[in-house]
Amino acid sequence: MGKVARMLMATPFTTVQRWCRQTFSAPTRDETTTLYRDWRNRFLWQRLGLWLWLALMCLLSFTLRDIYGLFFPFAELQQLPEVLRTQRLVINIAMLLNTLICLALHKTKLGRHRPDLLFLGSSWSISLASQLFATIRGFALPDTIGWSLLFLSQAVLMPVCWILHLLTQVIVLTYYFGVNTALGLKTPIPDHPEIYNITFILYIFWFCAICDIGVYLYDRLQRSEFYARQELESAYQKLKVAEAKYRSIFENAVEGIFQSSPDGRYITANPALARIYGYSLAEEVTANSTVIEQLYVDPNRRAEFVRLMEKYGSVSEFESQIYRRDGSIVWISEKAYAVRDEHLKLLYYEGLIEDITQRKQTEEELRVFFHAVSHDLRNPVLGTLMVLKNLLARPEENISISRSILERMIQSSDRQLNLINSLMEAHVGEVQGVVLQRKTVQLLTVVEAAIADLEPLLEQNQAKLTNLVSADLPLVNADPTQLWRVFSNLIVNALKHNAPGLLLTINATHEGEIIYCTVSDNGVGISQQQSDRLFDLYFRGASIRNSVSLGLGLYLSKQIINAHGGEIGVDSALDAGATFWFTLPIS
Repeated sequence: MGKVARMLMATPFTTVQRWCRQTFSAPTRDETTTLYRDWRNRFLWQRLGLWLWLALMCLLSFTLRDIYGLFFPFAELQQLPEVLRTQRLVINIAMLLNTLICLALHKTKLGRHRPDLLFLGSSWSISLASQLFATIRGFALPDTIGWSLLFLSQAVLMPVCWILHLLTQVIVLTYYFGVNTALGLKTPIPDHPEIYNITFILYIFWFCAICDIGVYLYDRLQRSEFYARQELESAYQKLKVAEAKYRSIFENAVEGIFQSSPDGRYITANPALARIYGYSLAEEVTANSTVIEQLYVDPNRRAEFVRLMEKYGSVSEFESQIYRRDGSIVWISEKAYAVRDEHLKLLYYEGLIEDITQRKQTEEELRVFFHAVSHDLRNPVLGTLMVLKNLLARPEENISISRSILERMIQSSDRQLNLINSLMEAHVGEVQGVVLQRKTVQLLTVVEAAIADLEPLLEQNQAKLTNLVSADLPLVNADPTQLWRVFSNLIVNALKHNAPGLLLTINATHEGEIIYCTVSDNGVGISQQQSDRLFDLYFRGASIRNSVSLGLGLYLSKQIINAHGGEIGVDSALDAGATFWFTLPIS
């Protein structure tokens, strides 16, 4: 079907509406917005119901006037033509019935879904009723008062869809001027029988124009406001999504996020910052009346922070020690910048705080480690180097070396090799973990092998060792070489920390699904402070006698036992001996 055929089949209302929209309206996205059309239809339907009730009451008032006039004629109506005086009641009753029908249609599904059609139908049923009656009676009826009330009430109560208002006016005026002219009808007014005059036309034109322009402007304003509300709502929703995203980042960040005032108080803090300072809630940080300067271990750090901010506008890697809520001390690193307004006035500081206590501890351990390396490896190397230089200082070409010197050089080299191997093992254990070669093992065999290898050292230290490990213990699935190292390390550790004549006892008992092993001595014991760090990397006790060790034995022992799925620890007190224990799962 062609375009011309479709236009011919379209309703006059649709054709005129499309033409007027293209002619008088700029093509905006408001008119094609489904949401706005739905809102406008609901608005028109609601206001149409109000207008129909007002029209009903207005017509009812005129109908009552006419009924009263039948019995008590009004002097003001005596000037009207006789046909209008006698028939006006019929016209008002007809319009009243039409209004009641439109009110009934307003409650139907059709009225709710197509308020535009109901608007046109109700308007024409009122305005054309009097015109049709007049045509049937053979005269023209210029209903100036009725049209004015009709068009004005519609423009005031339903100021949307200006094209609908224009259609109601055009159809009525076209009927009045067109039909009456074609039929040659005159008005029943003796002084003005013509159907039109200049004053009447100007009045009707400008009255309708003012109503339509008012409706058009209000409708445009409503469209703009509606779309502005939609954009505002869309922006608000996007803002809520963005706020939720950044709130999640703020709440779940690992680093502490803060805003602090120039006078040194926290304005904003996230949960991570609260945890760093030892609080359970972020609100406790901002509610705390303590100034930030008092949180630094060194009170001058806050002044240094402010100085750097004033000079550079930001700080990075600003490391300090601070007091936590419980009085403990931790290391923090701050990254912050100064926030200023358009006049460069300082508003607040904003940035991140990271807890670097673990890193600082690692750095300290590395410092101790390098010191131990330089000290423990330096002594054997210096001893060997001294012997070699003394030998080289002899004048003879062929130098003979005594067996004792060779033995000392071998021992020194062995110590250096052991230290280097321990370092390598500790590093591999840190990076890759302990690698186990498991097999079914009888624990007594491992213990006896470790004791046999350490027999010369036991004799040298005049130590007495008692082995209480039973051959009846269940077999364990373990690495025998690594277990041998654990027992060796625990025995050697006891010998190094105590004077000669030590009494050692090795025992193992079956307890449920594990075997509980102990290595006990009657030596000087270990303080609680030392016990807490005894298995740390590179930790060495203060009572080590003439040691060239890096303090890796107990650390490696812990790594081995943990790799087997067991636990290791020590029970001791000063002057009460020490009992090292560890567990091994049977399966």
